Amino acid sequence: MSDKPPVEPPGSEITSERLYLRRRDFLRNAGLFTGTAAAVAGGLYLLTRKQRRFMDAYVPDAGAVTGPVVKAKGEFDTDEPRTPYEDVTTYNNFYELGLDKNDPARLAHHLKPRPWTVTVDGEVHEPKTVDIDQLLSWFTMEERVYRMRCVEAWSMVIPWLGFPLAALLSRVKPTSHARYVTFTTLMDPEQLPGQKRPVLDWPYLEGLRLDEAMHPLTFMAMGLYGKQLPAQNGAPLRLVVPWKYGFKGGKSIVRISLTRTMPLTTWNMAAPHEYGFYANVNPAVSHPRWSQATERRIGDFERRPTLPFNGYGEQVAHLYAGMDLRENF
Repeated sequence: MSDKPPVEPPGSEITSERLYLRRRDFLRNAGLFTGTAAAVAGGLYLLTRKQRRFMDAYVPDAGAVTGPVVKAKGEFDTDEPRTPYEDVTTYNNFYELGLDKNDPARLAHHLKPRPWTVTVDGEVHEPKTVDIDQLLSWFTMEERVYRMRCVEAWSMVIPWLGFPLAALLSRVKPTSHARYVTFTTLMDPEQLPGQKRPVLDWPYLEGLRLDEAMHPLTFMAMGLYGKQLPAQNGAPLRLVVPWKYGFKGGKSIVRISLTRTMPLTTWNMAAPHEYGFYANVNPAVSHPRWSQATERRIGDFERRPTLPFNGYGEQVAHLYAGMDLRENF
Protein backbone atom coordinates (compact mmCIF):
# COMPACT_ATOMS: atom_id res chain seq x y z
CA MET A 1 0.00 0.00 0.00
CA SER A 2 1.41 3.39 -0.98
CA ASP A 3 2.08 5.94 1.76
CA LYS A 4 1.49 8.80 -0.65
CA PRO A 5 -1.72 10.75 0.06
CA PRO A 6 -4.50 10.01 -2.42
CA VAL A 7 -5.40 12.79 -4.81
CA GLU A 8 -8.97 14.07 -4.78
CA PRO A 9 -10.57 13.45 -8.19
CA PRO A 10 -12.39 16.15 -10.11
CA GLY A 11 -15.95 16.74 -9.02
CA SER A 12 -17.18 15.23 -12.27
CA GLU A 13 -15.68 11.87 -11.37
CA ILE A 14 -16.95 9.30 -8.92
CA THR A 15 -14.52 8.43 -6.17
CA SER A 16 -13.19 4.91 -6.66
CA GLU A 17 -13.99 2.27 -4.05
CA ARG A 18 -10.36 1.44 -3.40
CA LEU A 19 -9.53 5.10 -2.76
CA TYR A 20 -12.54 5.59 -0.53
CA LEU A 21 -11.84 2.46 1.48
CA ARG A 22 -8.18 3.24 2.11
CA ARG A 23 -9.03 4.59 5.54
CA ARG A 24 -5.44 4.43 6.65
CA ASP A 25 -4.62 7.20 4.20
CA PHE A 26 -7.80 9.00 5.20
CA LEU A 27 -6.81 8.92 8.85
CA ARG A 28 -3.39 10.27 7.99
CA ASN A 29 -4.82 13.03 5.83
CA ALA A 30 -8.06 13.94 7.61
CA GLY A 31 -9.92 16.73 5.91
CA LEU A 32 -8.65 16.02 2.40
CA PHE A 33 -11.98 14.61 1.26
CA THR A 34 -15.45 16.07 1.48
CA GLY A 35 -18.81 14.43 2.02
CA THR A 36 -18.92 13.54 -1.68
CA ALA A 37 -17.07 10.27 -1.06
CA ALA A 38 -19.57 9.11 1.55
CA ALA A 39 -22.50 10.19 -0.59
CA VAL A 40 -21.46 8.07 -3.54
CA ALA A 41 -20.09 5.06 -1.61
CA GLY A 42 -23.34 3.10 -1.66
CA GLY A 43 -24.55 4.39 -5.00
CA LEU A 44 -21.35 3.45 -6.80
CA TYR A 45 -22.17 -0.22 -6.36
CA LEU A 46 -25.66 0.24 -7.73
CA LEU A 47 -24.61 2.30 -10.73
CA THR A 48 -21.93 -0.15 -11.82
CA ARG A 49 -23.66 -3.36 -10.85
CA LYS A 50 -24.74 -4.29 -14.39
CA GLN A 51 -21.37 -3.45 -15.90
CA ARG A 52 -19.17 -5.57 -13.63
CA ARG A 53 -19.44 -8.29 -11.02
CA PHE A 54 -18.06 -8.15 -7.51
CA MET A 55 -17.81 -11.92 -7.43
CA ASP A 56 -14.50 -12.83 -9.02
CA ALA A 57 -14.83 -16.42 -7.84
CA TYR A 58 -17.73 -18.69 -7.01
CA VAL A 59 -18.59 -18.64 -3.32
CA PRO A 60 -20.24 -21.89 -2.19
CA ASP A 61 -23.63 -21.71 -0.52
CA ALA A 62 -23.17 -21.71 3.25
CA GLY A 63 -25.91 -24.29 3.71
CA ALA A 64 -29.18 -24.21 5.59
CA VAL A 65 -29.34 -23.90 9.36
CA THR A 66 -30.60 -27.14 10.89
CA GLY A 67 -33.16 -27.25 13.67
CA PRO A 68 -36.17 -25.08 14.48
CA VAL A 69 -36.20 -21.36 13.72
CA VAL A 70 -38.51 -18.89 15.44
CA LYS A 71 -39.49 -15.91 13.29
CA ALA A 72 -39.42 -12.92 15.60
CA LYS A 73 -42.01 -10.16 15.37
CA GLY A 74 -42.60 -6.66 16.65
CA GLU A 75 -39.42 -4.73 17.44
CA PHE A 76 -37.40 -7.65 16.05
CA ASP A 77 -38.86 -7.33 12.56
CA THR A 78 -39.56 -4.65 9.98
CA ASP A 79 -41.89 -4.41 7.01
CA GLU A 80 -39.17 -2.71 4.95
CA PRO A 81 -37.99 -4.64 1.87
CA ARG A 82 -35.09 -6.96 2.60
CA THR A 83 -31.79 -6.39 0.87
CA PRO A 84 -31.23 -9.26 -1.60
CA TYR A 85 -29.03 -12.13 -0.41
CA GLU A 86 -26.56 -11.53 -3.22
CA ASP A 87 -26.00 -7.95 -2.12
CA VAL A 88 -25.74 -8.80 1.58
CA THR A 89 -23.08 -11.40 0.83
CA THR A 90 -21.03 -9.56 -1.82
CA TYR A 91 -20.97 -5.96 -0.58
CA ASN A 92 -19.09 -6.12 2.70
CA ASN A 93 -16.70 -4.32 4.99
CA PHE A 94 -14.51 -7.01 6.51
CA TYR A 95 -10.99 -5.62 6.39
CA GLU A 96 -9.53 -8.87 7.70
CA LEU A 97 -10.43 -10.25 4.26
CA GLY A 98 -9.44 -7.15 2.27
CA LEU A 99 -10.24 -3.48 1.81
CA ASP A 100 -12.48 -3.54 -1.25
CA LYS A 101 -16.16 -4.34 -0.93
CA ASN A 102 -15.72 -7.44 -3.10
CA ASP A 103 -12.64 -8.78 -1.28
CA PRO A 104 -14.49 -10.56 1.55
CA ALA A 105 -16.59 -12.67 -0.82
CA ARG A 106 -13.64 -13.26 -3.15
CA LEU A 107 -11.33 -14.36 -0.32
CA ALA A 108 -13.93 -15.99 1.93
CA HIS A 109 -12.63 -19.50 1.16
CA HIS A 110 -9.59 -18.80 3.36
CA LEU A 111 -11.72 -18.63 6.51
CA LYS A 112 -12.60 -22.02 8.03
CA PRO A 113 -15.51 -21.71 10.50
CA ARG A 114 -15.05 -25.29 11.77
CA PRO A 115 -13.51 -26.28 14.12
CA TRP A 116 -14.16 -23.15 16.20
CA THR A 117 -14.40 -22.35 19.88
CA VAL A 118 -15.65 -19.28 21.71
CA THR A 119 -14.43 -18.30 25.17
CA VAL A 120 -16.62 -16.27 27.53
CA ASP A 121 -14.65 -15.08 30.55
CA GLY A 122 -13.62 -12.13 32.71
CA GLU A 123 -15.99 -10.85 35.37
CA VAL A 124 -18.20 -13.94 35.36
CA HIS A 125 -18.87 -16.67 37.88
CA GLU A 126 -18.88 -19.49 35.34
CA PRO A 127 -16.43 -18.86 32.49
CA LYS A 128 -16.77 -21.18 29.52
CA THR A 129 -14.96 -22.21 26.37
CA VAL A 130 -17.45 -23.82 24.07
CA ASP A 131 -17.38 -25.41 20.63
CA ILE A 132 -19.41 -23.43 18.13
CA ASP A 133 -21.77 -26.34 17.43
CA GLN A 134 -22.37 -26.88 21.12
CA LEU A 135 -23.10 -23.17 21.41
CA LEU A 136 -25.56 -23.52 18.54
CA SER A 137 -27.33 -26.32 20.42
CA TRP A 138 -27.89 -24.15 23.49
CA PHE A 139 -30.35 -21.83 21.78
CA THR A 140 -33.34 -21.99 19.48
CA MET A 141 -32.44 -19.93 16.44
CA GLU A 142 -34.47 -16.77 15.91
CA GLU A 143 -34.87 -14.90 12.65
CA ARG A 144 -34.74 -11.17 13.23
CA VAL A 145 -34.99 -8.64 10.42
CA TYR A 146 -32.90 -5.60 11.34
CA ARG A 147 -31.88 -2.42 9.59
CA MET A 148 -28.09 -2.13 9.31
CA ARG A 149 -26.55 1.34 8.92
CA CYS A 150 -22.89 1.65 7.92
CA VAL A 151 -20.89 4.64 9.10
CA GLU A 152 -20.13 5.23 5.40
CA ALA A 153 -23.79 6.32 4.97
CA TRP A 154 -25.18 3.26 3.21
CA SER A 155 -27.62 0.77 4.70
CA MET A 156 -29.26 -2.62 4.30
CA VAL A 157 -32.16 -4.63 5.76
CA ILE A 158 -30.98 -8.11 6.77
CA PRO A 159 -32.81 -11.20 8.09
CA TRP A 160 -30.34 -12.55 10.64
CA LEU A 161 -30.46 -15.92 12.39
CA GLY A 162 -29.11 -16.21 15.90
CA PHE A 163 -29.85 -15.67 19.57
CA PRO A 164 -29.91 -12.77 22.06
CA LEU A 165 -26.51 -12.01 23.55
CA ALA A 166 -28.22 -11.69 26.93
CA ALA A 167 -29.06 -15.39 26.83
CA LEU A 168 -25.37 -16.29 26.53
CA LEU A 169 -24.21 -13.82 29.18
CA SER A 170 -26.83 -15.08 31.61
CA ARG A 171 -25.32 -18.58 31.33
CA VAL A 172 -21.93 -17.39 32.60
CA LYS A 173 -23.44 -15.30 35.43
CA PRO A 174 -21.77 -11.84 35.37
CA THR A 175 -20.30 -10.69 38.66
CA SER A 176 -21.37 -7.48 40.37
CA HIS A 177 -18.16 -5.87 39.02
CA ALA A 178 -19.02 -6.43 35.35
CA ARG A 179 -19.66 -3.12 33.56
CA TYR A 180 -18.54 -3.70 29.96
CA VAL A 181 -18.22 -6.48 27.39
CA THR A 182 -15.26 -6.86 25.02
CA PHE A 183 -15.45 -8.83 21.76
CA THR A 184 -12.24 -10.22 20.25
CA THR A 185 -12.18 -11.55 16.71
CA LEU A 186 -9.98 -14.22 15.18
CA MET A 187 -6.30 -13.37 14.72
CA ASP A 188 -4.97 -15.63 11.97
CA PRO A 189 -3.40 -14.05 8.85
CA GLU A 190 -3.57 -17.35 6.98
CA GLN A 191 -7.34 -17.48 7.36
CA LEU A 192 -7.75 -13.70 7.27
CA PRO A 193 -5.18 -12.50 4.73
CA GLY A 194 -6.12 -8.86 5.22
CA GLN A 195 -4.40 -9.06 8.61
CA LYS A 196 -1.09 -9.25 6.78
CA ARG A 197 -1.54 -5.53 6.13
CA PRO A 198 -1.09 -3.10 9.05
CA VAL A 199 -4.28 -1.28 8.14
CA LEU A 200 -5.52 -1.63 11.71
CA ASP A 201 -4.12 -2.93 14.97
CA TRP A 202 -5.21 -6.58 14.81
CA PRO A 203 -7.08 -8.47 16.16
CA TYR A 204 -10.27 -6.46 15.76
CA LEU A 205 -11.76 -5.44 19.11
CA GLU A 206 -15.18 -4.07 19.92
CA GLY A 207 -17.08 -3.35 23.10
CA LEU A 208 -20.41 -2.50 24.68
CA ARG A 209 -21.61 -1.38 28.05
CA LEU A 210 -23.13 -4.30 29.90
CA ASP A 211 -26.62 -2.80 29.78
CA GLU A 212 -26.26 -2.41 25.98
CA ALA A 213 -25.08 -6.02 25.70
CA MET A 214 -28.02 -7.26 27.78
CA HIS A 215 -30.59 -5.28 25.78
CA PRO A 216 -33.11 -7.56 24.01
CA LEU A 217 -32.19 -6.14 20.57
CA THR A 218 -28.50 -7.09 20.88
CA PHE A 219 -28.00 -10.24 18.86
CA MET A 220 -25.38 -12.87 18.11
CA ALA A 221 -25.81 -13.90 14.48
CA MET A 222 -24.92 -17.36 13.21
CA GLY A 223 -26.79 -17.13 9.93
CA LEU A 224 -28.78 -14.99 7.53
CA TYR A 225 -31.57 -15.62 5.06
CA GLY A 226 -32.15 -19.06 6.60
CA LYS A 227 -28.59 -20.16 5.83
CA GLN A 228 -25.45 -20.51 7.90
CA LEU A 229 -23.50 -17.28 8.18
CA PRO A 230 -21.19 -16.93 5.15
CA ALA A 231 -17.51 -16.35 5.88
CA GLN A 232 -17.60 -12.90 4.28
CA ASN A 233 -20.32 -11.88 6.73
CA GLY A 234 -18.36 -12.94 9.81
CA ALA A 235 -18.83 -16.70 10.18
CA PRO A 236 -19.39 -18.49 12.36
CA LEU A 237 -20.43 -15.86 14.95
CA ARG A 238 -20.82 -12.10 14.76
CA LEU A 239 -22.32 -9.34 16.85
CA VAL A 240 -25.34 -7.34 15.62
CA VAL A 241 -26.35 -4.15 17.45
CA PRO A 242 -28.93 -2.56 15.14
CA TRP A 243 -29.02 0.93 16.66
CA LYS A 244 -25.27 1.39 16.22
CA TYR A 245 -23.10 1.85 13.13
CA GLY A 246 -22.10 -1.41 11.50
CA PHE A 247 -18.45 -1.32 12.53
CA LYS A 248 -19.57 -2.10 16.09
CA GLY A 249 -20.55 -5.59 14.91
CA GLY A 250 -17.38 -7.63 15.35
CA LYS A 251 -17.11 -10.62 13.00
CA SER A 252 -15.67 -14.12 13.48
CA ILE A 253 -15.66 -13.73 17.26
CA VAL A 254 -13.48 -16.03 19.38
CA ARG A 255 -13.70 -14.38 22.79
CA ILE A 256 -16.25 -12.41 24.82
CA SER A 257 -14.89 -10.91 28.04
CA LEU A 258 -16.74 -9.01 30.75
CA THR A 259 -14.69 -6.24 32.31
CA ARG A 260 -14.84 -3.56 34.98
CA THR A 261 -13.53 -0.79 32.75
CA MET A 262 -14.35 0.50 29.27
CA PRO A 263 -12.44 -1.59 26.74
CA LEU A 264 -10.28 -0.34 23.91
CA THR A 265 -11.94 -0.73 20.51
CA THR A 266 -10.20 -0.91 17.16
CA TRP A 267 -11.63 2.06 15.25
CA ASN A 268 -11.72 4.26 18.33
CA MET A 269 -8.00 3.60 18.84
CA ALA A 270 -7.27 4.23 15.15
CA ALA A 271 -9.15 7.55 14.94
CA PRO A 272 -10.80 8.62 18.21
CA HIS A 273 -12.02 11.91 16.73
CA GLU A 274 -13.92 10.00 14.02
CA TYR A 275 -15.12 6.76 15.63
CA GLY A 276 -16.49 6.92 19.14
CA PHE A 277 -16.97 4.09 21.59
CA TYR A 278 -20.76 4.36 21.48
CA ALA A 279 -21.22 4.82 17.71
CA ASN A 280 -24.98 5.21 18.01
CA VAL A 281 -26.58 6.11 14.68
CA ASN A 282 -27.19 9.85 14.97
CA PRO A 283 -28.16 12.00 11.96
CA ALA A 284 -27.40 15.12 14.01
CA VAL A 285 -23.73 14.23 14.51
CA SER A 286 -21.76 14.28 11.27
CA HIS A 287 -18.65 12.27 10.62
CA PRO A 288 -15.75 14.75 10.35
CA ARG A 289 -15.71 14.21 6.57
CA TRP A 290 -19.37 13.68 5.67
CA SER A 291 -22.89 14.19 6.89
CA GLN A 292 -24.81 11.40 8.59
CA ALA A 293 -28.17 13.08 7.96
CA THR A 294 -29.03 10.83 5.00
CA GLU A 295 -28.14 7.37 3.75
CA ARG A 296 -28.40 5.27 0.63
CA ARG A 297 -30.17 1.93 1.00
CA ILE A 298 -28.42 -0.67 -1.12
CA GLY A 299 -30.88 -1.42 -3.90
CA ASP A 300 -32.23 2.14 -4.06
CA PHE A 301 -31.00 5.14 -6.01
CA GLU A 302 -32.51 7.95 -3.94
CA ARG A 303 -31.13 8.85 -0.52
CA ARG A 304 -33.34 8.73 2.56
CA PRO A 305 -33.23 10.49 5.94
CA THR A 306 -31.25 8.66 8.60
CA LEU A 307 -33.30 7.81 11.69
CA PRO A 308 -31.97 8.48 15.21
CA PHE A 309 -30.69 5.21 16.67
CA ASN A 310 -31.39 3.75 13.21
CA GLY A 311 -35.10 3.76 14.00
CA TYR A 312 -34.77 1.92 17.33
CA GLY A 313 -34.93 4.99 19.55
CA GLU A 314 -38.14 3.94 21.28
CA GLN A 315 -36.41 0.81 22.51
CA VAL A 316 -32.93 2.13 23.36
CA ALA A 317 -32.92 5.91 23.90
CA HIS A 318 -33.38 5.45 27.65
CA LEU A 319 -29.95 3.80 27.84
CA TYR A 320 -28.40 7.21 27.18
CA ALA A 321 -30.65 9.46 29.29
CA GLY A 322 -28.72 12.48 30.48
CA MET A 323 -25.75 11.84 28.19
CA ASP A 324 -24.44 14.36 25.69
CA LEU A 325 -24.63 12.30 22.51
CA ARG A 326 -22.40 14.78 20.66
CA GLU A 327 -19.65 14.26 23.17
CA ASN A 328 -20.36 10.57 23.65
CA PHE A 329 -20.60 9.79 19.96
